Amino acid sequence: MNPLIAAEHPESEEHLGPYERLRAKITEVMSHVPLRTRITALVMVAVGLSVALASIAGWVTVRNQILSQMDTTLSSHATQIAKEVQIQEDNQTKLQVKGNLDVPLYTDTEVVVFDSDGVINYIAPSTVIPSVQPIPADVAVAQAGGTASNFRTIVFGDGTKARAITVPVPPSEYSPGTRQALLLAQSMHDTQQTLSRLSLVSILVGIAGIAVAGSAGITVGRAGLRPVDRLTEATEYVARTGDLRPIEVQGTDELARLATSFNSMLTALARSQDHQRRLIADAGHELRTPLTSMRTNIDLLSQVFGGGESEHAAPGSGPPRISDADRSELIADVRAQMEELSVLVGDLVELSRDAKPQAAPEPVNLGDVVRQAVDRVRRRAPGLKFDIQLQPWFLEGDPAALERAVTNLLDNAGKWSPEDGTVTVRLADGLLQVSDQGPGIAEEDMPHVFERFYRSTEARTMPGSGLGLAIVRQAAENHGGRVAAARAPSGGALLGLWLPGRPTEDADSTSSGSAAGS
Repeated sequence: MNPLIAAEHPESEEHLGPYERLRAKITEVMSHVPLRTRITALVMVAVGLSVALASIAGWVTVRNQILSQMDTTLSSHATQIAKEVQIQEDNQTKLQVKGNLDVPLYTDTEVVVFDSDGVINYIAPSTVIPSVQPIPADVAVAQAGGTASNFRTIVFGDGTKARAITVPVPPSEYSPGTRQALLLAQSMHDTQQTLSRLSLVSILVGIAGIAVAGSAGITVGRAGLRPVDRLTEATEYVARTGDLRPIEVQGTDELARLATSFNSMLTALARSQDHQRRLIADAGHELRTPLTSMRTNIDLLSQVFGGGESEHAAPGSGPPRISDADRSELIADVRAQMEELSVLVGDLVELSRDAKPQAAPEPVNLGDVVRQAVDRVRRRAPGLKFDIQLQPWFLEGDPAALERAVTNLLDNAGKWSPEDGTVTVRLADGLLQVSDQGPGIAEEDMPHVFERFYRSTEARTMPGSGLGLAIVRQAAENHGGRVAAARAPSGGALLGLWLPGRPTEDADSTSSGSAAGS
């Protein structure tokens, strides 16, 4: 048991039964045994038990077959001998073995003839086993006659065993009313020796089987865990060197699937690292230009207002003289560059969240989101006209991320539209289309407009970070949607954002979302 759980609940260990305690103990012990050893032990036990059970089953089958064959032979001999028992005129029992009958009487066989009262009338003693006496069950055979018989195993005082059968003797012509029975006992010495040798062979076969099972277990453990070893070495190599190259996958079994999943993880990590490197490199490149310009302008302003000398000015030249208009232009330029930096940093923070949002999705009406975004952009660009046609579209998502994406689409359209231009906004069946009356997107730029930091030749002269449309694509992908770019019928740019959802509000999802929000 976990020591922390045992410390918090000391009585839980006492309430476990013997079986649960044993199982918990075995589980605790096995948790410290290497997997290779466990597999080897499992294969050894499974194969060893199979061989042992097969040996035991074979021994029992052969033993029963030998004893059954012995009983059959003993019964046949007893029946033949009983036919040769004759009662003479003086009522003396005589056993006559005819020459034409195959009724062998060996030294390990004893024959006893007795009547229905248990009185022994004849004995053919054996030199191997002690004398055998009839028991009540044997006497009952003599009394019953007919086809009655009685099998039994006799164990003598010295430990020897004999198998005995009692059969009735056919009536004699001299004494038809006399009932007799014949008891035939045969030593089991030879049978016991055969069974002993069979037991020894079975034990040796079982031991050999266990040894083979151990070797097979070691081989299976090594072969089965070889892919795991390779995967472990690859994991340690990645942790040590940071090299994310995929490992070789062999086969199609579960371990191959595990290796494939590991390669998928390495690919995702490599993609993430590449994304981080590109993001840092692009961000550094984009930040360098406004920072350099700001440094130059601030340096010039500090010389004008502080009387200092520029590091590029000649010594003793004195502070530069600029007009009030130039000074106002410099200050406005610095303010614009600061705003540009603020936007760029905000876009970088938003774009750095490469994973899907962790917050629980909320019921969202995309039409309301678009209206709020249009109102915000209209305040920033009062000269633009907006042609809006919206149909309700409900989905589960992040309202803030969706509003940011729609705002970026509208800002992009406003940036490229003329001062008195019209931005057309359409929302139908989950597809939001925003078109402007600008110059449009060149064919060579069409596949790249949603990439990070991508700016066409015309866009480099205009404000922006090159991240707005990339944020739109990320928001779409996080909500299971997609984006597209085309040329509008008016010649301007047409940007589309499609999101999965439904045209009507789902009462169940809305109520559950409201409950979750409250």
